[in-house]
Amino acid sequence: MDILMKQEACAAIVDMGHRLLDKHLVAGSWGNISCRVDENTLAITPSGRGYENQKPEDIVLLDNQGNVVEGKHIPSSESKLHVAIYDAYPEAKAIIHTHSIYASALAAMREDVPAIIEDIVQICGGKVYCAEYALPGTQELADNAVKALRGRKAALLANHGAVCWGKSLADALIVCEILEKAAQISLICRGAGGKVYELDAVDAEAMHSFYEQHYSKRQMGEE
Repeated sequence: MDILMKQEACAAIVDMGHRLLDKHLVAGSWGNISCRVDENTLAITPSGRGYENQKPEDIVLLDNQGNVVEGKHIPSSESKLHVAIYDAYPEAKAIIHTHSIYASALAAMREDVPAIIEDIVQICGGKVYCAEYALPGTQELADNAVKALRGRKAALLANHGAVCWGKSLADALIVCEILEKAAQISLICRGAGGKVYELDAVDAEAMHSFYEQHYSKRQMGEE
């Protein structure tokens, strides 16, 4: 394992925890963050330790089966969730599990986030599905989340929150923010009694394809 890559990954997770707090996407020690260190190792937040006071040395390293490779703390109770998503989506380099208010509200209703705004279809490809309920920290929850992803970068976890993945921590954060925005708009429309129109599936796929092939690269300065 490259020591520099490990240090950078752990520092990046700590920084992301502060950003999630600032954006009100998590509170206290709830939710969790991980990222790839290399093809055989991932770094993940520890269980029960608040983001505000986390340090890089608190981050735990796991192998691809979820076994602890290095770390002085117990890894996140949702390690199974992270391992399952990395296994199902090899292109995923980072995962953020949030307890954001509006996404959690739809998750409590066990409803999907509809494809009603262009940025959610651009980044996710269409509506974001809600997984069937399972107890937190279980393999069943992990399996249900992977099933609900259906090729998307996000899924709701029934009565729980949301999980998003990206090609980097920054990418995963954008998914979290856009998901929360779409969930909020959906609930605002419901409260106003207005009719919600979902975007056409063909148009959604075209916008998602453009985002993946071009716009996301521009965001990263690669195009």
